Formats: sequence, C-alpha cells, structure tokens
Amino acid sequence: MSSTSITQSSKKLFIIAWSLGLIFYFIDYATRSAPSLMIKDLAENFAVSNENVVSLVGTYYYTYAICALIAGICLDKFGAKYSMFAGCFILGIGCLLFIISSQFVGLTGRLLQGAGSAFAFPGCVYLATKGFSAKSLATAIGFTQCIGMLGGAAGQFVVEPMLANGLSYKAFWISAGILCVIPAIAMLIITPKASVEEIEKSKKTSFIEPFKIIFSNKDSWLSGAISGLLFIPTTIFAMTWAVPFFKLDLGFDAHTAAITAAMASLGWVIGCPLMGYLTDRIGERKPIILIGCIGMIIMLLQLIYFSDLMNPKITLFVFGVFSGVAMIPYSIIKEANPDYVKGSATGVQNFLTFGVTSFISPIFAKMYGNKITIVTDKLGHFHAAIWFWIIGIFIAIILTVLVKETGNKTNFII
Repeated sequence: MSSTSITQSSKKLFIIAWSLGLIFYFIDYATRSAPSLMIKDLAENFAVSNENVVSLVGTYYYTYAICALIAGICLDKFGAKYSMFAGCFILGIGCLLFIISSQFVGLTGRLLQGAGSAFAFPGCVYLATKGFSAKSLATAIGFTQCIGMLGGAAGQFVVEPMLANGLSYKAFWISAGILCVIPAIAMLIITPKASVEEIEKSKKTSFIEPFKIIFSNKDSWLSGAISGLLFIPTTIFAMTWAVPFFKLDLGFDAHTAAITAAMASLGWVIGCPLMGYLTDRIGERKPIILIGCIGMIIMLLQLIYFSDLMNPKITLFVFGVFSGVAMIPYSIIKEANPDYVKGSATGVQNFLTFGVTSFISPIFAKMYGNKITIVTDKLGHFHAAIWFWIIGIFIAIILTVLVKETGNKTNFII
C-alpha cells in the first residue's frame, strides 16, 4: 500500500473518530446544562440549600479549566486514541457518582464530570486537524461546537419534559453514565495511533515546552479572554441561571422558562458552523467576531428594553446564533502558535475560556443570582443582570481589536 493511500485511509479513520468524539461532546454538554432543571431534587439528595447546589454544580468549571491543560498535553504526547477514551470514561464515572446521597460524593462526581469533559472539545479539534484540510478547519470546529450546544439544548428542552413526565433525575444520570461507555470504547478501537514521527517528536519535547511557547504569546491570552467573555452569557446565564431568572423575575412558568433558556444553546447549533464557514470564506477572523459581538449586544438590549418586538425565545435563539463567533478564537490560537503544539494550544484555549467562567461565575452569583429570591424590584434586577453580560461583550470587542489577525485571505473557500 502506498504512503498516499495510507494517509488517505488514516484521514478517514480520524474523521470517523471525530464523529464519535462529537457524541462524547454532546453528552458533555447535556450533563453540563441538565442540573439547572434539577436544583430542588439535587438539594434534597445532597441535603443542602438550593444556593449550595448551584455552587456545587459550578465546580464543574474548576476541573474543566485545569484538566483542559492536561488534555492538551496528553493529546500532543499520546495522541487521541487513549486520551479520548480516558476522558469519556471519567465523565461516565462522574455521572454515576452524582446520584449518591452524599454532598461529598456528589461534589466528587461533578468534579469528575468537569475533568472528563475537558478532553472532549480539544480531542475533537485534534482529530479534526488530522482529518480535515486547513481551509475547512474553522468550519469543522464550528460544527463540533454546534453538536456540543445541541447537547446543551437537549439537556434543557428535552430533559425537562422527560422529568415532568416521571423520569427520575437519578435515571437520567445513570443513563448518561452508561451512554459514555459506547463512544469511549469505539474511539479506543477506531482512532489511529500516533505516527512514529509524532511519537519521536513528542519524546524530544518536554511537558513544559508547549506551555512556555503558548503562554509567552500575547495572542494566546487575548484569544482565550475573548472566547471566555463570549461564552459566559451562555454557560453561566443561559445554562445555569436563566431558568430561575425567567421564572422569578419575569414570571414564566417552568416549561416556558426551560424552553426559552435552551434557545440560546440551540442558536449556537446554527451559529457555530455558520460563523466558522463565514470566517473561512472571507479568510479573516476579526471582522466576523466583531459582527457577532454587536449582534449579541443588540439582542440583549432588545430583550430588556424592547421585549414586545420579539418573542424571548426568538431573541435567545438569534443571540445564540451570533454567539457562535466565540469559537473563532480557537482557530486564532492554533494559527498563532506552531503546529506541533496544536493539541496543547486547544487545551490552553479551553483553560483560559473556562478559567474566565470559573472566575466570573461566583461574582455573578453573589451580585445577582443569590439575590433572586429576595429582591423586590424584579424587572430592575433582571435588567441589571443582563447589563452584566453586555459589559463583558464590550470588553471582548476591545480585546478583538487588539488581537492579531491570523486568517489567510489566500485560503478562500470558493
């Protein structure tokens, strides 16, 4: 068999493995967003207050951010075959632990969910770089996040009616844990091993060197901050706090609140591949990010000041579409750093992105979330909370102006 045919065969296997990784990423996001519908049940199970449950659920992002660095270096050192299996398997264990009536075990389970999930997106990006051409990489990354957000939406608008119709929250977590086994084993079997050249090169590269290269590049920090600031209105607000905000501040019933919150994630399903395609199409990254930021701000302003112009479900959906630009910095960090640290670069990007989430989440909870049951000016409270996210997007715009343009106009997709 010729080297060319071997390369083509490997590319096909990497694309199949990438497809299996999308299942892993779907489960990751479903388990990330579903707890927002189970706050009361989880509080009773762990014998803690609702506020403590929200804090416990938020610990997901601590291990997610830290293990993103570990995931990146594992991908560069050992390839995706064993790294993706380990991540998916750890996520499954974390899901199963979440049903035990112990706050400590529940916390451990949530931390394991974050740790295992940290391998999903960097692994999918790593597999995509092996299976797809550079001209379509941003599109593939966008489609990857599209599947993740579809899982996030399913974790709300699919799980909510299932719970309402009698499915116990423990049955959900048991099912999620068992489902993790399927893609884990399949990826272990199908994913090609790292090439001899890659293994030899990884042996010569220390564990610290990729991080020294990436963290010494200011554009790495800027791309991580931009992505983090554009993620948090969805990860912290839509996926965690939106349901109680819609119920208690705006008076929505439980079903309407869950569906409305899920529309942001559903918008990402369209927005991620669309924005990825557009940035690949024009060969530039920054203009599309800026357009997305402006669109996000307009939708949030419409939600709080001109809510009668558009149904909140549509507003959150369009907001989610524009939010798809949060994935473009993942292309920027890869293009701004050498190819041989591509796995670590994606891991660092995830670390920075969700490091922002870990930093901002308790701040928002203290300023607005924990006061949701005691404030008297419900509408004013909701408006102030939305302005919190608008300010974050304005900061992202400033950072986007400062980051280096890494797109190549010669790589137009015609």
